[in-house]
Amino acid sequence: MKAQLKSYLNRYINFSDNEIDEIYASLNVVTFANKEFILSEGQICMNNYFIMSGLTRSFYIDAKGNEKITQFAIENWWTTNMESFITASPSTSNIQALEKTTVLIISKTELEKLYKSLPKLERFFRIITEKMLIAIQRRSDVYLQMKSKDRYTDLINHFPGFAQRVPQYMIASYLEITPEYLSELRKSL
Repeated sequence: MKAQLKSYLNRYINFSDNEIDEIYASLNVVTFANKEFILSEGQICMNNYFIMSGLTRSFYIDAKGNEKITQFAIENWWTTNMESFITASPSTSNIQALEKTTVLIISKTELEKLYKSLPKLERFFRIITEKMLIAIQRRSDVYLQMKSKDRYTDLINHFPGFAQRVPQYMIASYLEITPEYLSELRKSL
């Protein structure tokens, strides 16, 4: 696990082995079962989660009682409820494992300690946050303006094999289309 984390971190910032050891010592390893909740609506998100293996979804329940999926996260991605994590306010969404998922957990307290002892880790998380913001902006400004077929094709092209890991009704929710229409799209492709 440490080697996987080192490889990931060093993609953005060069960390020494001692620095990797210090970071790794601040993490806890937890495995969640399929369908287990990592975070539930109303809880305060105290942690940031790095996915070593597995898959999660972030979602909320709208006023009509429908699940609205806002994000999927796979290996080597971070997932959290950023607003709740930063402000210590109750989460307005859920994070759920969609298969057996092993994560490295870092608490906000431990992360703040690491920022002080390893300032370049703060730079690392700034880079990750910028990439996350770009993805969110892309989804709202570009992705949702695309035709449904193009959104599905883009998702499948960027994340090959993803469709086999996630139930079709969840992909439909994420793409903001009906499961029936997604089924038609898949047949036409």
